Amino acid sequence: MPVAIITGASKGLGRALAEALAARGWDLVLDARGAGALKEAVEAVAGHGTRVEALPGDVTDAGHRAALVAAARRLGGVDLLVSNASALGAEPLVPLAELPLEGLRRALEVNVVAALGLVREALSPLRESPAGTVIAVSSDAAAEAYGTWGGYGASKAALDQLAAVLGVEEPGLRVWAVDPGDMATDLYTAAVPDDHDPRQAPEAVVPAFLRLLAERPASGRYAAPALLEER
Repeated sequence: MPVAIITGASKGLGRALAEALAARGWDLVLDARGAGALKEAVEAVAGHGTRVEALPGDVTDAGHRAALVAAARRLGGVDLLVSNASALGAEPLVPLAELPLEGLRRALEVNVVAALGLVREALSPLRESPAGTVIAVSSDAAAEAYGTWGGYGASKAALDQLAAVLGVEEPGLRVWAVDPGDMATDLYTAAVPDDHDPRQAPEAVVPAFLRLLAERPASGRYAAPALLEER
């Protein structure tokens, strides 16, 4: 069975993607900082009969990243790496003039440095896989200038560029930066707690990711709403 590592897998898009892959026979290594929520996610995906390794921890910790890849190797390798764990930099979001520099450093460490660190840790088994794939979960804030989203958007723009360069440097892999679009997640609620406009559930976005995995287009940046509209 193919093996996927998914960070930030206890809630939101990470958990929805984990459940969808488990239903399709994938074995999983799941990461999140909260052990309780991660346990609930494991219970949700385990009903599909898939093998699941759950490792609570922080992706900025090099030892934790090594443990994630070691767990995947025990399951057979790494066919898919999804960097979904994200930090906002400030909760709720604030203008750049008020953004704590420590918050910006945290966003860069989680969203960029840790994502690259995990890729580097997993690169050997990814290269060994006949379908080695890296997905960097991006944001429209990486490409558009939204007030208060500057720090988070800058980190996601940097992640996009890392993914683009990795796709050039590793032609044997598929490397996709994917903008999932607006979703109803705890991350968005923390970012803009006063915004109560309806947003789609993460489960509604997952088919875009499954389409990428099924069709395996060239490495690049993709927007989930466009992928869903083209179906």
